[in-house]
Amino acid sequence: MAERKPISSWLTDMDGVLIHEGTPIPGADAFIKRLRDSGLPFLVLTNNSIYTARDLHARLKRMGLDVPVANIWTSALATAQFLDDQRPGGTAYVIGEAGLTTALHDIGYVLTDHDPDYVVLGETRTYSFEALTKAIRLINAGARFICTNPDETGPSAEGPLPATGSVAALITKATGKDPYFAGKPNPLMMRTGLNAIGAHSETSAMIGDRMDTDVLAGLEAGMQTFLVLTGLTSVADIDRYPYGPSHVVESIADLVDLIDLPDQVDQGKQADQADQADSR
Repeated sequence: MAERKPISSWLTDMDGVLIHEGTPIPGADAFIKRLRDSGLPFLVLTNNSIYTARDLHARLKRMGLDVPVANIWTSALATAQFLDDQRPGGTAYVIGEAGLTTALHDIGYVLTDHDPDYVVLGETRTYSFEALTKAIRLINAGARFICTNPDETGPSAEGPLPATGSVAALITKATGKDPYFAGKPNPLMMRTGLNAIGAHSETSAMIGDRMDTDVLAGLEAGMQTFLVLTGLTSVADIDRYPYGPSHVVESIADLVDLIDLPDQVDQGKQADQADQADSR
């Protein structure tokens, strides 16, 4: 196997990696601080489309994790980017919260239930039967079906909640139309995120707690992958999949020292130059 290039940009999932049920995972604050001190490009990713990046920045800051708005990438933003590329200035009937509607407004989309180009399904705290019925009828009338992410369940303090993927299955059953999922594990979310920070997959790493979304998305986008064991996937689960992560670690705390600070990068370059000079 060819040796990988040094990691010069980092992408990390949020839930199960940095936080768990509203509480920071030990080491998350040190990891984010080290990233910010390094000056390296990075993104915190989430398939949850409920919140805007500004909302998430505020929520994380209250937990002691200071992640700039520009370093947060959601499935709602990835969906909006996809639609802007496919059909700029289009129209959509949206089932979702402010994270999704704001992202679509920001790219100039008109939200309507009158002959829309797309039906866009995202996460919401309350799925309305009336809204789902409207979505089904619009898709049957010719609207294209887009979904922010395929997650079938989401976490809560009381236990799993039905999520976007489960509701999408209901609409598919009623229409016979499968949605296009913009979020993880679609490598589209990773590639649009990398483009947003000017990074390249061959020198980037993806950190996640799920094999079926985080690791798969990173793998298909051509990145190194780190699986942490503070979320949904255990060591026993790994062999159930036909692919594996590049590395398995206990938690985000184990990755802090892998982030090179500017003085370490300079020292590394000087050492390389010295080695080259010696070899002449």
